[in-house]
Amino acid sequence: MTMHTTTATATTGTFTFDGWDEEELARTPDGTRLARAAVRNTYTGAIEAAGTHCAYTIVYHPDGTGSFTGHQQFDGSVGGRRGSFVVRESGTFDERGAVRCSFEVVAGSGGGELAGLTGGGEFTAEHGVKAVPYRFAHAPA
Repeated sequence: MTMHTTTATATTGTFTFDGWDEEELARTPDGTRLARAAVRNTYTGAIEAAGTHCAYTIVYHPDGTGSFTGHQQFDGSVGGRRGSFVVRESGTFDERGAVRCSFEVVAGSGGGELAGLTGGGEFTAEHGVKAVPYRFAHAPA
């Protein structure tokens, strides 16, 4: 049996929101809301991708806090290699609108030169800040 060791490359960059389209799905008597959002972002730095597609399910609590899960599809490049991939995201936000999110590449979602891509990362977005910094540790196949 041959073992291969792949070292993850730690990288950084920023992203900006290009669009946010949200729809409320339900509301409980206490005011908790369930919503879905379609979001587009542009990434620069480690990930170069314009107009990514995101689909989120969001829970808003009456106190202004909440959580979300979703997926984001990228078509662009990572470390100079072109292709596409999808990440799974999970996060929370506080009453001031600060978002904390972690994400991981969905196994088998890479295409083109990014086939076999693995890794994950995180970001913290502060309300009103246009360019959001992210960290992404990744390894090619």
